[in-house]
Amino acid sequence: MDIAIIAAVITAVALVLVCLLLVMLRYLYRHKGTYHTNEAKGTEFAESADAALQSDPTLQDANDNSRKEYFI
Repeated sequence: MDIAIIAAVITAVALVLVCLLLVMLRYLYRHKGTYHTNEAKGTEFAESADAALQSDPTLQDANDNSRKEYFI
């Protein structure tokens, strides 16, 4: 084998590895631990957990004041 062919193959492999490293670093930088919560908006100012849950529109059907469950 000619030395030029070997050098070209090594250069091509090194270039592919550098490109792969750059793509991985970009992905890790853009997804650095951000998360989204599904908490109800405006409940951080409620005086109690009951008041916060009563004003939540997704829980209006299940609003029964006779039985309350608290999970600690």
